[in-house]
Amino acid sequence: MKDDIAIFEEKHIRRAYDEKAEIWFFSVVDIIQVLTDQPDHARARNYWKVLKNRLKKEGSEVVTKCNRLKLTAQDGKKYLTDVANAETLLRLVQSVPSPKAEPIKLWLAKVGYERIKEMADPEIALNRSRALWQQHGRSQKWIEQRMLGQETRNKLTDYWKNHEVKEGREYAILTNIIHQEWSGVSVKQHKGLKGLETQNLRDHMSEAELIFTALAELSTRQIAESMNATGLQENAVAGKTGGGIARQAREQLEEKTGHTVVTGNSNMLPPADEE
Repeated sequence: MKDDIAIFEEKHIRRAYDEKAEIWFFSVVDIIQVLTDQPDHARARNYWKVLKNRLKKEGSEVVTKCNRLKLTAQDGKKYLTDVANAETLLRLVQSVPSPKAEPIKLWLAKVGYERIKEMADPEIALNRSRALWQQHGRSQKWIEQRMLGQETRNKLTDYWKNHEVKEGREYAILTNIIHQEWSGVSVKQHKGLKGLETQNLRDHMSEAELIFTALAELSTRQIAESMNATGLQENAVAGKTGGGIARQAREQLEEKTGHTVVTGNSNMLPPADEE
């Protein structure tokens, strides 16, 4: 289950998607903060604590239907957080006197349905990503390279999935092996160079970094296919070899141009409506 952020009137609402159940779960505290116009999470948590106790005493089923999931906080760390699906939240909203009750009901209905539409038509998610990158000042050339790189990445993970590599930890291990081989730094170190924490590294790569990442992953997949690599260990060998091919190309380019490919530049401009 992965968590991300949705936006309601410029406020961040944390959420997580359960792929098996095809349901969004939203942070209750974040919803409460919006409804009650609390200036910070601490006050919103206190409000929710009091409200939760009151609802329990009244015998309301709303509280019992709230789950606890680890969501990413402002400090970049994950903490157990009270969450609820859209149906439960719509009932909870009725217990909070607020002029924003009706707008947030409509918003919950809209964002709760987003993921289902995207699964039925992946182009919706692609168009949303394209619009976001354009908003952040990315050139059309960069966007095309980013999307091409994602397609290359998806083909590699499809191969892993069909050859006994486990999603999650083993995907991360192989990804880091490939990245370390081509770039000379780990994924974590590369993010550190760019001053990133929870952000997606690829969204902050230069065009050259994207190209070499794609070359490393393309080479890895083709090598894995040629040796019918199965499981973590065999695919790790393919990853080292594929990443090594991209490293040689990077070193040759750097020698010819005198410029380093891997840099601390983020190249992600703020949206046009931000200062």
